[in-house]
Amino acid sequence: MNGQGQTGAIVVVVGPSGAGKDSVIGFVAQHFAGREDIDFVRRVITRPSDAGGEDHESISGEVFDSRLSAGEFAVAWQAHGLKYGIPKQALERVRAGRILIANGSRAALGQFRQAFPRVAVVNITASPQVLASRLVARGRESEQDILNRLQRQVPDIFDEPDVTTIDNSGPLDIAGSRFAALVAGLHGSAT
Repeated sequence: MNGQGQTGAIVVVVGPSGAGKDSVIGFVAQHFAGREDIDFVRRVITRPSDAGGEDHESISGEVFDSRLSAGEFAVAWQAHGLKYGIPKQALERVRAGRILIANGSRAALGQFRQAFPRVAVVNITASPQVLASRLVARGRESEQDILNRLQRQVPDIFDEPDVTTIDNSGPLDIAGSRFAALVAGLHGSAT
């Protein structure tokens, strides 16, 4: 974790498609419902709002590029033909002492670590069989797209001291409870 003197932090959730990142984030959102010191980042994505998955702000590529040029994102990256952004307001919320949870990207972790004073990374994983079955059930991609996702090489992040890996191959409450404990520990607060 960076910036040990800070009370706020951003928890960046990463992992392969189909690992259940949105499900684990949803579990933690319910667990901490009503807590004003723990909040969630609504990403800006060049994907239709009705595409399923997370609640996000949907914008065109041109608008994204314009907002990026205007400095409106703390972190921005591209993946799978889409553009993703973390609004700059997230920095203010962390500096004010809040714990933010954001669905991120392994490839953008360097940007998160540069932009935010304190970062914790949660790497959600699942077995290859679970990943494949979840991607097929999601129904958003062709079989070839799924194979490409499963074979994609990703940066090796697992040796970094700010990374915690949680396996979400089994029941959601197991992975979700581990994640909730990590978030609670960032503030030194009880859940």
